[in-house]
Amino acid sequence: MPRKKTAPPATIGKKIKAARTKKTMTLEAMANETGFSVDALKQIESGKKIPPVGALLQIARALEIDSALLLKEQETKITDRIRAYTKRTENYAYDTLSPGAENKHLKAFRVKVDAGKVHKGVSYQHEGEEFVFVIDGAVEVMVGDHANQLKAGETLHFNSGILHKLTNTGKKTAELLVVIYNP
Repeated sequence: MPRKKTAPPATIGKKIKAARTKKTMTLEAMANETGFSVDALKQIESGKKIPPVGALLQIARALEIDSALLLKEQETKITDRIRAYTKRTENYAYDTLSPGAENKHLKAFRVKVDAGKVHKGVSYQHEGEEFVFVIDGAVEVMVGDHANQLKAGETLHFNSGILHKLTNTGKKTAELLVVIYNP
C-alpha cells in the first residue's frame, strides 16, 4: 500500500514572511526593527539561510509574535513515534530543550558548534539575558569587546542586549547548554 504523502512543514522563513505580510510590514521596516539588512531578511524568508536563535528572538519581537512560533521544533513521524528535528545552520545546530514554553520568557537550547567555526552573519543582540554552560569543547564568547574563553564545565551569564558572538576555538565540536531570558 503506498504511503500517504504529507505536505512539508512550513519553513521558518515562510512563517516569518507570513507574519510580516499579515502585519503589512515592509522588509525595510523590519530591517529597522531588527538591525538586519533587507538582503539578509530576504535570504531568511526564502529559506536560503536559517537564522540563529538570537536573530529569531529579534524577528519575533519586531513582528510582535510569540517566539515559540519560530522556535518550535519541527516534528517528524518516525516508526510510530514523534522525534524532534534538530535545526541546523551553516556552522551549528540547536535543539529546543523547553518545548511547551510558548508563552514563557525563558527558553533553553542545546547548541553544537562545529570545530573552529564562528556563527556566520551578524553578531547577535537581543533584549534580556543569556546563560551559557559548556558541556564539551572550548568556545570564545565575545560580549561587546570582551572575550570570554570557556571550556567544558565553565559558564557565562551576560546581558544579551550587548552585541555578542560565539566561536568554537577547539578542534572538536563544542556542545553547550544555552538559556535565554527574553522579557
